[in-house]
Amino acid sequence: MPSAALVHPPRWLTCAQLHPAPPALQRDWLFDQRSLTRRLTELSNGRFSVLPLQQGWQVLRNDECSSLQVPQGSQGWVREVFLRGAGEAWVFARSVAARQALEGSGLDLGKLGSRSLGELLFSDRAFARGELEVCRYPSAWLPAEVRDERLWGRRSCFRRDGLGVLVAEVFLPTFWDHAGQ
Repeated sequence: MPSAALVHPPRWLTCAQLHPAPPALQRDWLFDQRSLTRRLTELSNGRFSVLPLQQGWQVLRNDECSSLQVPQGSQGWVREVFLRGAGEAWVFARSVAARQALEGSGLDLGKLGSRSLGELLFSDRAFARGELEVCRYPSAWLPAEVRDERLWGRRSCFRRDGLGVLVAEVFLPTFWDHAGQ
């Protein structure tokens, strides 16, 4: 039986569409246009790291295909990682790019290893970041060890020429424990 998230995908909303708005602290992190990697590095006093979970070619989810403007069922490169601060998983990140746009783009996402994709995207001035959207991220889409209902996630698409890289970031409870200090 398909999960509820697959039957009823989340509604990704812009800041203007989001009512009621989350508290100021959450709004600040969800809609900040700066590099999340840099902010997490600052918050963790330099104790930031990336823990790769999985990567490879997969069929993209329908909401991802729609955002990347490719046909439903398209294949793409999927990379899932934990962004860690002070030794704890603070953010689950899922980045995807459609195969036909990625091949021949000169961007090899398979060689990132434990480096931050965000740092790469923000350092390449050719990438333009689209509008941030947020939702309550479906728990079925999270790794089992951090599965939780009603976690805030955000996503935006970075575009360069014909390539789109969709980056989704889900803020885990361990993150909010540190962000409020």
